[in-house]
Amino acid sequence: MSDLRSSIENAESGRRRWPWIAGGAVLAVLLAAGITVALARGDSGAKAAGDGSPARGGTLQFALIDYQRSPDPQWGTNYAESLIGNNVTDKLTWQDPDTGEITPWLAESWEYNADLTEFTFHLRKDVTFSDGTRFDSAAVKANFDQYVHGDQKLGINPNGAVLLSGYVETRTPDDWTAVVRFAKPLASFLQASSFTANAQPGFLSLATLKLSAEQRTDATKVIGTGPFVYESWEEQVKTVLVKRKGYNWAPPALRHQGEAYLDRIVFNTIPEASVRTGSLASGTIDATLDVGTTDEEPLRAKGFKIIHRSVSGTAIYFNFNSRLFPTNDIAVRKAIQLGWNRESIEKTVLTDSYSIATSVLNKSVRGYVDYSGSVLKYDPEQAKKLLDDAGWKLGADGIRVKDGKRLEVKLLGISNLVVNKPAYESVQQDLRKIGIDLQLTVVPIPDYSAQVAKAKTDWNVTAANRSRNDPAALNLVYNPKLGNSSFLDANSTGVDVNEVTTALDSLETTLDPAERDAYAKTAQDLLVEKYALVNPIYNPSQVIAHADHVHGIVFDAQSRNHFVNAWKSNGK
Repeated sequence: MSDLRSSIENAESGRRRWPWIAGGAVLAVLLAAGITVALARGDSGAKAAGDGSPARGGTLQFALIDYQRSPDPQWGTNYAESLIGNNVTDKLTWQDPDTGEITPWLAESWEYNADLTEFTFHLRKDVTFSDGTRFDSAAVKANFDQYVHGDQKLGINPNGAVLLSGYVETRTPDDWTAVVRFAKPLASFLQASSFTANAQPGFLSLATLKLSAEQRTDATKVIGTGPFVYESWEEQVKTVLVKRKGYNWAPPALRHQGEAYLDRIVFNTIPEASVRTGSLASGTIDATLDVGTTDEEPLRAKGFKIIHRSVSGTAIYFNFNSRLFPTNDIAVRKAIQLGWNRESIEKTVLTDSYSIATSVLNKSVRGYVDYSGSVLKYDPEQAKKLLDDAGWKLGADGIRVKDGKRLEVKLLGISNLVVNKPAYESVQQDLRKIGIDLQLTVVPIPDYSAQVAKAKTDWNVTAANRSRNDPAALNLVYNPKLGNSSFLDANSTGVDVNEVTTALDSLETTLDPAERDAYAKTAQDLLVEKYALVNPIYNPSQVIAHADHVHGIVFDAQSRNHFVNAWKSNGK
């Protein structure tokens, strides 16, 4: 669940520079203020998982554990919704999944002011929505305005208000120039302009923006600029996309010219893992996401291909409620960090597609710091000492007690990732050995969403993750002015809320790589080490099994899949 680098980082030593190729000329423009303008169409190091010469035609039958609750890409908050939405809509920019660089897509080039409050995008002039209307600066403005502010009359929520915090307006000096302005610095906006995870800023036609939330459940009226268009949508059953005729503006990074290769994609909702793998084995489907860990090797042995990418952003974490007993006690929070065996989860729960968390950030995100040698290690004796010193005494049933109250920690988690529940159960078993009763409630996303609204008063731990290939993911989750997942306020005991807020705010003030790394370290030091507001568990991964006749499925920087390059060699 959710759910960076700008072109200025091309100058960083030790990292690959992007090979811009445009009409045979290499072009890089540096502004006097030292701000890079990335300008290009052309080539990149981003690669699709394919081989041979792509064939056109055919239908891809693809399975998912989850279902699309609405065809509106700007609203969706699960993997199924973001994945499908990415193939119906496009973004201003594309983020290289390997290097994190921000590269052209619907915007050919961009520049920004020194304060990082104004970003100017120069748009391609050949892009149209699938209803034939053109994509221009007016469309950018209309989309960002509704994305951030919502529309109460239409029942449209302000889905982008957190991602584009401080958004003021989009100016349109001409048809092909969009100037996006913010009230305060937003260094992460360039990455946000490529964002493909939950509640994404995929562009919708002006006609679609006029529709109510209810009207947008007619998928054929949800119009984007993407390589596929909706044919049909059956909630909790399937979504069908068909190739967009005339599409010719895939990200240059994908090295794809023209329309998608496939004629059709059918996204089938199959909640049961055994049914997904059985359908793959029987040939009913061609590929499935959400492969169970125990199914990876058997499927590989049968000749199916297993591809995966770790989800950039945060780890799957236990976010502690710092206001609710007993997680308002820092000794409890630190004891939980130390009290479970990571090696056990690696051996018994995870496959090579996943990794154990060593920080709240995934190691694929710029600014990651490793805490495996300090607070994120298995040290049950130290955990017991912390609890002893804080006055937690063992009760007759083996669970600790203080002031007549048991050490019960109530966790709310999501069941839509196949590793979540077994990983949490392993932690639960280890914590019981040191006297902590971790009580698990792991439910589907709709139930989770209903319960998380009561997290401040009802839950000690909310377990989830945030997909975003930028250290500003921390700002979205923990800043008291934004996500505030630890419920910090002026009354928080033992936490300097100003210190945390200032550290997180700093992430948005610079695009200088060294400065941003330092700010990311400070933020992680406070969240993970000093105040123990989070207990990272494992780094999630999107794992796909597919038949050997399927090629070219792309994982992007948020590990969502794009199918413009996908093709089938059996022609069906």
